Amino acid sequence: MKKGGNAIDGAIAAALTLGVVDGHNSGIGGGCFMLIRLADGQFVALDGRETAPAKATREMFVRDRKADTSLSQSGPLAAGVPGALAVYDYAARKFGKLSLNEHLANAAKIAEAGFALDATYANRLALTVKDLKRFGGAFLLPDGSPYKQGQVLKQPDLARSYRTIAREGIGWFYGGEFAKRAETIGGLLTAADFKNYKMKIREPIRTTYRGYEIVGFPPPSSGGIHVAQILNILEQSPPEKDREKFIHRVTEAMKLAFADRAYWLGDPDFTKVPTGLVSRDYAKELASRITPDHVAAVTSHGDPGERKHTTHFSVADSEGNWVACTATVNTSFGCKVVVPGTGIVLNNQMDDFAVQPGVANFFGLVGAEANAVAPGKRPLSSMSPTIVLKDGKPILAVGAAGGPTIISQTLLVILYSLDFGMPLKEAMAAPRFHHQWMPDELRIEAKAGTNVISALEKLGHKVKVVHSLGAAQAVGLDSDALLPVFDPRGEGKSSRF
Repeated sequence: MKKGGNAIDGAIAAALTLGVVDGHNSGIGGGCFMLIRLADGQFVALDGRETAPAKATREMFVRDRKADTSLSQSGPLAAGVPGALAVYDYAARKFGKLSLNEHLANAAKIAEAGFALDATYANRLALTVKDLKRFGGAFLLPDGSPYKQGQVLKQPDLARSYRTIAREGIGWFYGGEFAKRAETIGGLLTAADFKNYKMKIREPIRTTYRGYEIVGFPPPSSGGIHVAQILNILEQSPPEKDREKFIHRVTEAMKLAFADRAYWLGDPDFTKVPTGLVSRDYAKELASRITPDHVAAVTSHGDPGERKHTTHFSVADSEGNWVACTATVNTSFGCKVVVPGTGIVLNNQMDDFAVQPGVANFFGLVGAEANAVAPGKRPLSSMSPTIVLKDGKPILAVGAAGGPTIISQTLLVILYSLDFGMPLKEAMAAPRFHHQWMPDELRIEAKAGTNVISALEKLGHKVKVVHSLGAAQAVGLDSDALLPVFDPRGEGKSSRF
């Protein structure tokens, strides 16, 4: 941005650099959703979600009539066709001021020179060392042991790949030499899958909440739909200032939304997602099922009729461009397979499909027919890049990392900011909680306090206290000055230029 780049350039630079220094969470071997608000007021939603290979089948993870989730979570079968690079290339060409080549070259320097591992990276390596050894031993020391915190990790193969893309264009990745090498890892991916990959331009989800406009990402993201749905439910009553009652009501709304997610949501190119999920009438119906003094049972989805993994970064500039982008390879180091000689780790996004109806994925989420595996299909995602406007002016760009808790984290930052009037730094640090319908469990941070937690248990909630819940990142507007805030729970960073 010091070189004259805009917010879109800032987002691309962050994405490619995170693919080097935060490669356990994201990279060009994975996918992303990028939500852009341009200086002229136009919104653009770029869908770089991975797709299932052409040879994928509904039963590909079923063995002896039972789903084997180890196959959808680790190894070459778990990988979908990556889409992140296609988004970064398109965004740079259409909306940026600097070339993709420049961003690639800068990130390549870091990959080549190496960087000292932070505590999070070292911990992820230690937790996944067994699977990494099974599939080639990438990111490990020559003796097979993991790097420790503070040790320098160099990635010459990744640096070479970045520079090759800068020199030859993304065709090297999509159908060229990289794609041919990806065929050699086993699994179902072919060079044709890469060549046929298409980034999608989607229509954002636009709703309102107490006088604010909320712009979210549409399916195959479930985040935009369900952040809007939960806000619609909450808007049926005045803002609840009592902390226990607030948590109870929001939790009950989360349960209703996640029950709908399990049944209705999927790739909109393959399944019809009811527009009624974000209608006010449906929200009124759902809100009526919430009782203030006790937990309500949610046994199934509703009927709307026709009415800590992953990474997020938010960027804004003085011209009025705002970007909220969430990128991922899914769980730590994706499928644990690196395409030979490239340094590029592939995602394990196939686990985000419903590999069998009712069978939970890594994050405990279940799905149905709408999210079944099919060739070329995009799996459902919880990624929730969101931009909030007041009187047509952007005031907040927010999103998060952390599987299905991405939805609740994004929602809570919005609620703490808008309903409680908290400064953004406080809203980011405030206690978080999450309920995803199944399992029937309210996860809540210990900082909520024993009195609040005890009161929630008396209301009938099955509470699980956790130390930390997710990692959100945001840019807000404070007296007409842009205010970047990183989540105090992690090792994020915020910068002004």
